[in-house]
Amino acid sequence: MSRSFAELLPTPLTAESLARLQPLTCAEDLLLLLERWVERGWLRALDKAFVAFLHERDPEGDPLVLLAAALTSHQLGHGHVCLDLFDTLKEPDFALSLPPEGDVQTGAMLLPSQLLEALDGDAWCAALQASALVEHAGHSAHASSRPLVLSDRRLYLRRYWAYERRIDSALRQRLSAPQVTPEDLPARLNSLFASPVQPAPIDWQKLACALATRGAFSIVTGGPGTGKTTTVVRLLALLQAPAVEAGAPLRIRLAAPTGKAAARLTESISLQVKSLEVADSVRQKIPSDVTTVHRLLGSRPGTRHFRHHAGNRLPLDVLVVDEASMIDLEMMANLLDALPDHARLVLLGDKDQLASVEAGAVLGDLCRDAEAGWYTPQTRAWLEQVSGENLAASDLQQDLDGTHPLAQQVVMLRHSRRFGEGSGIGQLSRLVNRQESHEARALLVAGHHEDLFTLPLKGEQDRGFERLALEGRGAQAKGYRHYLEVLRERRPSADAGLEDPCWAVWAGHVLEAFEAFQVLCAVRKGPWGVEGLNERITRTLFARKLIDGDQQWYEGRPVLMTRNDYGLGLMNGDIGIALKLPERDGDKQRHVLRVAFARNDGQGGIRFVLPSRLNDVETVYAMTVHKSQGSEFSHTALVLPEALNPVLTKELIYTGITRAKHWFSLIEPRAGVFEDAVARKVKRLSGLMLALG
Repeated sequence: MSRSFAELLPTPLTAESLARLQPLTCAEDLLLLLERWVERGWLRALDKAFVAFLHERDPEGDPLVLLAAALTSHQLGHGHVCLDLFDTLKEPDFALSLPPEGDVQTGAMLLPSQLLEALDGDAWCAALQASALVEHAGHSAHASSRPLVLSDRRLYLRRYWAYERRIDSALRQRLSAPQVTPEDLPARLNSLFASPVQPAPIDWQKLACALATRGAFSIVTGGPGTGKTTTVVRLLALLQAPAVEAGAPLRIRLAAPTGKAAARLTESISLQVKSLEVADSVRQKIPSDVTTVHRLLGSRPGTRHFRHHAGNRLPLDVLVVDEASMIDLEMMANLLDALPDHARLVLLGDKDQLASVEAGAVLGDLCRDAEAGWYTPQTRAWLEQVSGENLAASDLQQDLDGTHPLAQQVVMLRHSRRFGEGSGIGQLSRLVNRQESHEARALLVAGHHEDLFTLPLKGEQDRGFERLALEGRGAQAKGYRHYLEVLRERRPSADAGLEDPCWAVWAGHVLEAFEAFQVLCAVRKGPWGVEGLNERITRTLFARKLIDGDQQWYEGRPVLMTRNDYGLGLMNGDIGIALKLPERDGDKQRHVLRVAFARNDGQGGIRFVLPSRLNDVETVYAMTVHKSQGSEFSHTALVLPEALNPVLTKELIYTGITRAKHWFSLIEPRAGVFEDAVARKVKRLSGLMLALG
């Protein structure tokens, strides 16, 4: 028979704690409580359904096991691969992000923290260890039947435990398979890096290229403007040249997580390849077309499966994946499964950015040692020999006992060309990254940098936000008025038919103008979240007669794709703008709305789509920082909420700052939230690096 929670908890219990726990006498009572959490929006219906499934499998099981399962499933929705039992007990509200943003707890609802406040971690682990639903990590007797896996103090859903193990196995195999490097590697490196890109004690780009030639797996990480694309183009030339000379060119593919990121990388690599000082025969074999990871693997709509997998590997020799911080655990496992054993994998990305929206922080986990280096004496000696660089000029740590095998294939680029020493954005991003919150605040308020601006607000009625959103700031910065003026002033003549290319050119100008400014939010709910600010900006534009409607569809409405639509060729993260285009109706010409998207297939141009065909879009005057990854805007305005929230971390602030190319504005409804956020780091729970070392 199921025991009550009170029987499972240590004594003494306070009368108040016992009163809270009294209704939960069995698993059925827990399910009722979970149903209330779902109704309130604290849990997903999926979380509760999973628990109901487990209860059917083990009707007499401990309620504590079901509670742990519900919270583990809930954590997946927040990006965590597993539930750390002891960390959760230490700070349940923070660890679980419950109650969620914008939900004021009235006291009528039992919080997880109240449920767990008297629970002992060892007792929780013991209940899980005794459950028929839980497999112990390392035991295979029930490998095919138990839906939960307990590894030390971490509880997983089986599938995510399997993803970690698949990634671990694949990377171990690649790290133990050294590649043959050309005998004339030093000469080839010197030829490609004859003119240093920037004066610095160490050419980290050159080191990254050298290191990547000797392994089947490598990572190049670095912040904005540090030259990740420049590095990878030279790496591809370094790998392709000997293959072309031998008459067997390598099959190289390039990929990125989103259509937006793929389009940006396509443009960037195209320019870089043209300027390479290599033979034409080599240049022609360096691709510039970038696809999305989903397209590369052959996504099957409506399923988790792909056309390419362990039984049908990708036909390639080298794969480069950009913006790898956005790759989640499941996608990385699928990607590694589909790679041929002989193929090289190169990941590019900024380890300090926000992790993927889905569960896992793969790049952050794999780059744990990137800043310190941790190269072995053998790795250091080899790098110095082939590159001519002097690593003694660095402050890298040394791995003297071989305990950092992954670090031997990771290079961090450290010098930004986009944000130089005089750049306020560059200085602010570095201070935030180092969690120097007071220094970051001093830089913001000093007023010495024209590219930085801070706007403290006096409550929700402060019109300062509207002024910034409409007009931008300074002589050069532009707000949302700018793209709407381009829309109106550059509209083609009414006589031009839809087949006239002038409409696509006009749409391209409007889309480009929209990228001049973007409001970014930390949260979705509340007056300072995406939903509230999109409504507020829409009302303001309508009141100023800059748009002719504030309901659903109107000309000028910017929309963000929230899911991939392979039928339309649109990807999650693509931005489009509704425009009025001419259409023949018998002898008459009328204007109808079409949504213009920049093509992300490497061909360029504009794709026009009927609004009625777009089911997964939302207005995007304001977007979350998460959604902005892979994008850049001339001016970004980061809006913080009024209260500290679990999503507010230094990674979120850093990512918001570095989406700005020329100007950054910080909008603060309440003082102190910025400093509190910078002081906290993302802690995505996983066990990936525990195994890889």
